[in-house]
Amino acid sequence: KVMLGAAYQRCRVHFLRNVFSVIPKGSGEMVAATIRTIFAQPTAEAVRQQLDTVADMLGQQFPKVKQMLLEAKEDLTAFAVFPVSHWKKIQSSNPLERINREIKRRTDVVQVFPNPAALERLVTAVLSEMHDEWIAFPRRYLSEGSMAGIYAAEHADHTTRALPNTPNTTDG
Repeated sequence: KVMLGAAYQRCRVHFLRNVFSVIPKGSGEMVAATIRTIFAQPTAEAVRQQLDTVADMLGQQFPKVKQMLLEAKEDLTAFAVFPVSHWKKIQSSNPLERINREIKRRTDVVQVFPNPAALERLVTAVLSEMHDEWIAFPRRYLSEGSMAGIYAAEHADHTTRALPNTPNTTDG
């Protein structure tokens, strides 16, 4: 209900692991290096074009890899609609994995919960504590300036959509 239309970014590290399961071990370094070129492109359009190029190139020797790349194209390149300064941080699921590890560490201590609500309370407390730590310390995962740019663009988009008889140039 809350995140309708939100993009899903597939972790590039986990994708590479999936690719390794369908290729011979001796080809792993070459295939990984080739796939990494997708994420080293300077623009969103170049990222998508490079994925197609890499899929065609690797598809000659590894048809399954081509199929995997093309099927995952939207999920692998979702990061490209964000500012370039965010790309490296959102291409991976490391932050989410860190949160999940902390939740697991805390729930392992308790081991047995009397009911689902007790588990939910603990997880909520852990997340709240992590949130408070991020507020208290002057570190940011994504800079305020780059986030302000996203919010400004989003606000402009909502303003444009709200005006009657105004063509919406952001959708097309």
